[in-house]
Amino acid sequence: MPQPNKICPKPPPMSTAPLKAIEDQAANRPHHIAFTFGNEIWTYRRMLDEITRLARALVARGITRGDRVALHMANGPELAISYYACFRIGAIAAPLNNRFKTAELKSLLHRLSPRLYIGDFDLYTLAASVEEEIVPVDARFVVGGDNANSGARSWLDLLNTACSETLPAEVDADSLAVLLTTSGTTGLPKFVAHTVATLSADAFAHHGMVFNDVVLNCMPMVHAGGLFTFLASIRRGIPMVILKRFDAESALDAIEVYRCSWLMSTPIAFAAMIECQRSHPRSVLSLRMCLSAGDMCPLDVQNAFPHIFDRPLRSMWGMTEVIGALAYGRRPGPVMQIPAGAEIRLVADSGEVVAHGEPGELWVRGAYVSVGYWISPGCIDEGPHHGWLATGDIVRQTDSDELQFVARKKDLIVRGGSNVSPIEVEQVLKTHPMVRDAVVFGMPDLTLGESVAALIELNEDAGEETLVNIALFCSAQLADYKVPEILKAIPLIPRNALGKIERQMMPSLLD
Repeated sequence: MPQPNKICPKPPPMSTAPLKAIEDQAANRPHHIAFTFGNEIWTYRRMLDEITRLARALVARGITRGDRVALHMANGPELAISYYACFRIGAIAAPLNNRFKTAELKSLLHRLSPRLYIGDFDLYTLAASVEEEIVPVDARFVVGGDNANSGARSWLDLLNTACSETLPAEVDADSLAVLLTTSGTTGLPKFVAHTVATLSADAFAHHGMVFNDVVLNCMPMVHAGGLFTFLASIRRGIPMVILKRFDAESALDAIEVYRCSWLMSTPIAFAAMIECQRSHPRSVLSLRMCLSAGDMCPLDVQNAFPHIFDRPLRSMWGMTEVIGALAYGRRPGPVMQIPAGAEIRLVADSGEVVAHGEPGELWVRGAYVSVGYWISPGCIDEGPHHGWLATGDIVRQTDSDELQFVARKKDLIVRGGSNVSPIEVEQVLKTHPMVRDAVVFGMPDLTLGESVAALIELNEDAGEETLVNIALFCSAQLADYKVPEILKAIPLIPRNALGKIERQMMPSLLD
């Protein structure tokens, strides 16, 4: 199997703009490994050559600055190359959530009106029925599989249309570069708009990635976490191992074979790795920095991780709209550090900054903040106000100047005028020996406004009186107004593919 680069005696050059980063790496370190994928080695020179080839093909297909290119792929070289080819000609990369089904994809593609679609063969079946008025049939290309029977053309057909004409001049910093989907309060996904400038900001400056690391990237690169990990690794000239998709066995194998040292993934992924390592240990001594992102990491996962991997599992905060404002926490729990130079505010509903120690909505400002939500060509909505982005997360600043996550603003339960953090109640519930998982949310109450409800996933040996005991257990540890008034046991608490609980769906499970 290919091995990563040996440790460099000094850090490689680090560029700012995404395209400039790969060009500089190819010029200064052409034969060094950018990433490995399976048994393939991709050097910086190989990457730049394929990026240029695809960029020329896109130009030959009539793709120009501002056109959207839909990317419907799992992790792999083609996705990596497609991002940079779009950056090179000023097209807007529009990655599609791989979990979406046909109706969801049709809605997204209709709003995007892409000039080109590039997808994996096994994902294209979900998009094949999209009307030609939305995506012309001759503008659909697939990677792998039998494209002759798919109704789309092959990736190689696209590459082979590359022209020899001069590529357009580099785009300016304010040009849109990527539209990333994220959940919207209306139920429809939003397109978070990042520009060349916001992608050029050093989003991972406080996330512990250093020049002699080997990065394991197993998060989907169609989402912010996987994409920004990829861009940060290229920016720093750090070799990266890319997995097509996460599974615990493959991740642990990669750590052992490639001596991976830096890893960011989701709480549910780390929980799976703990169980897998317990049953089939690998050599994981190379691991140095492990970051849990995407959702709050359960304390039992954070506490168990060091016993299995001999390294702490640290929580980090980020969102699709902004990555890089805060540093990872240095102790277990939903805490983050405030790095030097960070621009943050904790704000009350009145718009006033809250007193130290009081909970408030986290506002952030910086070069890495998204410019807003893309509505249509030339129309960006709900951008930062005077540079400040209201994140929707309620946090409090501790005496040690950490930020402690309290709740999503929309998830906060207001019971009789008092605020209840569902995260706080869940943490107490999960310390009960009979509770395997729990989710807490508000239910409408005519008298109190909202009541506190909890769905509980019990251990197999739980008895009939368990829920009563859990209620008493909570009463001993929580103020009365925080104790769940509604408790129901269910076989399995549903989570999405990233391990997140979608609280808005939970009330329907009480019926």
